[in-house]
Amino acid sequence: MNRFDVVKRPIVTEQSMEQMEENKYTFEVDKNATKPEIKEAIEEIFGVKVERINTMNVRGKLKRQGVHQGRRPSWKKAIVKLTDDSEPIEFFDSI
Repeated sequence: MNRFDVVKRPIVTEQSMEQMEENKYTFEVDKNATKPEIKEAIEEIFGVKVERINTMNVRGKLKRQGVHQGRRPSWKKAIVKLTDDSEPIEFFDSI
């Protein structure tokens, strides 16, 4: 699996912005990616050192439009904690 296939996109919310002060960054990742694969991809893409990764499967929300009902797709979220001596991820500095 390609490292860019593992990490899909960063997640930018109020909660994730507050966690950046603690060196924690949030990403949407491939549903089948494991923690070692995520760690390797983050370190290779951003050039940082990863201390710990927490992952969670997020169920898609139930949505309706009139009488029709459907579900958004489920996805996987990873919260990546960087080591204290690691540089911050520059991508998030511009936000």
